[in-house]
Amino acid sequence: MARTEVKALEATGSDFSTFHRTVIKRRELRPDDVAIDIKYCGICHSDISIVEGIDTLFKRPLVPGHEISGVVSAIGQNVNNFKVGDRVGVGCFIDSCGKCKYCRAGEEQFCEKGVISVFVGDDYDGNPTEGGYSQSIIVKDRFVLSIPDKLDLAEASPLLCAGITTYNPLKRYGIKAGSRVAIVGLGGLGHIATQFASKMGAEVTVIGHSESKADEAKQFGAKAYEILKTPADFDRLNGHFDFLLSTVAVKLDWNQYFKLLDVKNVFG
Repeated sequence: MARTEVKALEATGSDFSTFHRTVIKRRELRPDDVAIDIKYCGICHSDISIVEGIDTLFKRPLVPGHEISGVVSAIGQNVNNFKVGDRVGVGCFIDSCGKCKYCRAGEEQFCEKGVISVFVGDDYDGNPTEGGYSQSIIVKDRFVLSIPDKLDLAEASPLLCAGITTYNPLKRYGIKAGSRVAIVGLGGLGHIATQFASKMGAEVTVIGHSESKADEAKQFGAKAYEILKTPADFDRLNGHFDFLLSTVAVKLDWNQYFKLLDVKNVFG
């Protein structure tokens, strides 16, 4: 299969008002590749940050997007775990060497050859990678994920970044039924983290800054909603939680927030 021209949206400046339509070229299909017709791609804060830094950091137009969902349109001859028509997703990475100790351990982000990002960088052949704001993409099969039929592709897209960002620590640190979990913030990450922790059986408290989100937090599975402003507010919940997950991009007084944790869980 020859390199294919694909329609895309390209960012050329420092904000999201400077997108324009363009045509990019996807590399030809390799034996371990999966070609995907993109149906949806989320807008992540990372996309916004990178687009805002184009003029100073990357010095070229680029096609962002790393929360990709779509349908398999073709597979390489060595691909056994996907077929044409499968519903799939792609996250931040699309390739790695697959041979170093980190890749073999499932830690491709530390690939000794250098992991290949879905955009913002070059592939191993020196060609710039372009993201999911396009018609299609070609990805090494090990970086493609199956999406269940019961999950809408539009709803699946943000799970490829915001979802895994919050699911990973909850899973890694053993959140289970009865765990007392505090989620700081109820924005793009917070509302997903609240749902995950709730479905894991945890007793979830959302810590926010506005009473307007109290009902929303409980709709997503939180048992309680707290606004903590004064030292007395923090003292009231001293040692109350087993796990604390911050989803906000603001400076917090960690000396106060750490007091919310049960000491045995802070020090093992």
